[in-house]
Parts: sequence; C-alpha cells; structure tokens
Amino acid sequence: MKGGGDDAASSAAASASGPPPSLEWRFSQVFGERTAGEEVHEVDIISAIEFDKSGDHLATGDRGGRVVLFERTDTKDNVGSRRDAEQMDYSVRHPEFRYKTEFQSHEPEFDYLKSLEIEEKINKIRWCQPANGALFLLSTNDKTIKYWKVQEKKIKKISEMNIDPSKDPGSSSPLPIIANGVHADKPQDYLSKDFPFPPGGIPSLRLPLVTSLETSLVARCRRVYAHAHDYHINSISNSSDGETFISADDLRVNLWNLEVSNQSFNIVDVKPTNMEDLTEVITSAEFHPIHCNMLAYSSSKGSIRLIDMRQSALCDSHTKLFEEPEAPGSRSFFTEIIASISDIKFSKNGRYILSRDYMTLKLWDINMDSGPVASYQVHEHLRPRLCDLYENDSIFDKFECCLSGDGSRVATGSYSNLFRVFGASQGSTEAATLEASKNPMRRQIQAPARSSRSMTSVARRGSESPGSDANGNAHDFTTKLLHMAWHPTENSIACAAANSLYMYYG
Repeated sequence: MKGGGDDAASSAAASASGPPPSLEWRFSQVFGERTAGEEVHEVDIISAIEFDKSGDHLATGDRGGRVVLFERTDTKDNVGSRRDAEQMDYSVRHPEFRYKTEFQSHEPEFDYLKSLEIEEKINKIRWCQPANGALFLLSTNDKTIKYWKVQEKKIKKISEMNIDPSKDPGSSSPLPIIANGVHADKPQDYLSKDFPFPPGGIPSLRLPLVTSLETSLVARCRRVYAHAHDYHINSISNSSDGETFISADDLRVNLWNLEVSNQSFNIVDVKPTNMEDLTEVITSAEFHPIHCNMLAYSSSKGSIRLIDMRQSALCDSHTKLFEEPEAPGSRSFFTEIIASISDIKFSKNGRYILSRDYMTLKLWDINMDSGPVASYQVHEHLRPRLCDLYENDSIFDKFECCLSGDGSRVATGSYSNLFRVFGASQGSTEAATLEASKNPMRRQIQAPARSSRSMTSVARRGSESPGSDANGNAHDFTTKLLHMAWHPTENSIACAAANSLYMYYG
C-alpha cells in the first residue's frame, strides 16, 4: 500500500535540510476581470477548475454549462527565436496562459419521471490522456457525464477550376447553381450542346485542387454516460490505467470504462435498506494517482475510507479508515455540520491525502490511520459566528483544496475572495493569506510562531484574530473562493472569484 518510495525519500532528505523558505506570491494573470460595480450573471460564475497532467492546459467550467480551455504560451516551444530565448530570464519566468477555445458541454434538462429540473452547471472537470494531438476531458453536471475530444480541424476549399460554371458566355446574367455544379434550369448534359468551346478547344486541363485555408478548434462529444445516478454527482476521477474512471453521488460510487457508455459497475453503496437509518453520505471520491485498484472517498461525518477493488466487487468494507476522534466536551449543534468533508485530494506520489472540512485542512498519511499528521486552521475566527453562518446557509459551502506538485504546500479558499497557502513540510511555519485580486499580498499577515509537525502530535496552524479578516474587516460571505487548482509542476495557483479566473505564481 506504500506509494512513491522515491518521492518519500526525497521529501525525507528535504526535511533533513529544513523546510523550504516561504513563497512570495505575485499576480500573474486574470481572465474575465470585472469592472467596479459590474453585475455578475449567474451563468458566468466558475464552478470547476482543473489543470491537465502536463500543466500546459487549464480547463474551467461554469454554471451555464460551458467549458473554457486555456493553453500555456511561455513554454520553450512558444518562445520564438533563439535570441528571444537567450534574452528571456528563465529565473523569473512563470506560467502564462491564453484563451484557447470554449464549448457548450451541458444544457438544462427536465426529468419528467421525477418532475425535476436538471441544471447545466458543471460540477467537475477531469483531463484524460491526450492522443494524436487531440485533447480529451470529462465533464459532468448533476446527472450526466460527457467525454469530449478537442482537436484542430483544417477548413478545406476547392480551387483552380477550369471554368466558372456560373457564367454562361451566351447569357448576360449568371444562372443558379445546384449542388452538383450544373444549372438548375438546364439538363445535365447542356455543356455538350450549348456551351461554345473556344476554337482549338481548351488549351490545358486544370484539375480542381483542395487547399487548406485555416484551422479551427472543434469540440466533439464522444460519449455520454447517463442514467447511472439517482442523486447528484459530486465527483469524477480518472484511474491511472487511462481506461476507467469513477463517478460518485451521495450514496454510490460507480466504475466506468471510457469506451463503454451504457454500462457501469457499482463498487460502493452506502444506501441503507430503510432511508430513515441514513446517517452519512459520500461527499467526494478520488482514485489513487499510481495504483489503479485503490481509491478513497470521504463522508459527511468527517471520515475518509481507503478501499482496494481487488478485495471484492462491491467494496462495502474499507481497507483503512481515517478519522479524527472528537475532543471531549467539544460537541455542539454544529459539530457534525462543520466536520463534513467537502473535498479530498491525493498527493502526487499517493502517500498523503489532503481533506477540507468547513473550518480546517487536514493532511493524512495513508500508512497511519490514527489521525492526521497535520491540521491547518483556515478561518478559525468564524467559529463564534457559526449560528449566523447556519442561518444564511454559508455553513454548507463546499470549499475545494489542492496540493503543490512536490507536496510541500497545500492551499484552500475562504470568504471575501481570500485563499490560504500553508507549508506542509516538517517544521514549516508558512501560512499565507492572499486575496484573489491583482494585489494578492494586500491582506498578508505575519504568521505567529507555530508548533512543528510531528507524527505523534498534530500541528494546528493558521489562526487569526477573532471576528475579522487580516485587515480587521468583517468577512463578506457573498464573495467566496470555492474552486482552485495548483499547477502540477510549478508553484502556480489558479482560483475562481465569481466569473473571474485569477492566476498567481511564487
């Protein structure tokens, strides 16, 4: 069950030499920036963000069912001449992206059997393996998953015809042409009877040529995976085998083959015989990045279960259970609500699982199920206001989390368009608060001394002054940063603030 031995060794060597220095985050780009006072349309709000494995492409989905693709422009292939490359300072070079294309992935539907409207909002996007210069990705709304192929198509045109059949030498005006190239009001053999050939015939015969004028990106839906979920889909995740993926709703996890859209296998089912006995639901599911037989799913009770599909066809029993015991005397009305895990992510080497509940980020070692190896307080100052958050439904917001490619840092979002970045290396005290704006360090605070992370005691980091944000201002619960993604190979973060996509590098 151990994953990523080389990465674990390298991280151990890194920790021996001390934690990496804290990053200074800088603004890189923004797409869809709003002007002051500009109204945000509901359909334009970004609801999913995902980098591909290479980091050269970025996809976003929105509540209007659209998927927008961006491509990287600062790679060596796009630098230009050698002189330009020599003049470029690669020490300060950072990922830069440009708009590539967009397409309508999902449309609003209506389930007549259940009298239920199915909205077009994109819940998740996952990149698949590219092939033959084409990009492939999965997108899902609440009920239907679609498999898309995006590739360049050349627009072709026939040119260099011998004669222009629309012009008849015996007529002053052109005659209408039908699809096969003849006049609509003349028989098809009229050229042999009525067309006056020049004396001596046509000097040369030019065969028509097909020329490619330009290329355009075309998105085509290859497969539709539907009618497999009774409840809303909250997760999709690709397997490392490149052939299968999972989809999860509140009560079930299904396994699909990319090539088979009319059949899936139910591998996890937590639905009780009597729905009144239901105590927890599935909130997120993720495949192990290396082992295609392993996956993890989280629950609304704050637990994470690691399962091995080699054990049985229906994985009702877990291989390992990760949960933090409740502190004595800390239970309240909100305890179970804020314990619900909204997102989980594996580290790149598969050794760790990062989870986000309402108040904290937790890092788990898959080889140690006694408790998290680190815990990071995201917005602890909101704890006295849980009653207000419950009344305005903010307490049910689902924040995503992400890890850096080397596993040395973790990040997640908060309110007032803030996001937080923590150092995950042993001994690190890095805890940055940044704002999704062109000046991300505007709300930066000096982090107080933290206790170091150990395998036996959990470090709790990131606390702030109660009742306010870093500037002492009240939090704006209407502006929340739910979705973000970390570049797979570089210290670059993409995050969504309403309909704007912000990118930062450190």
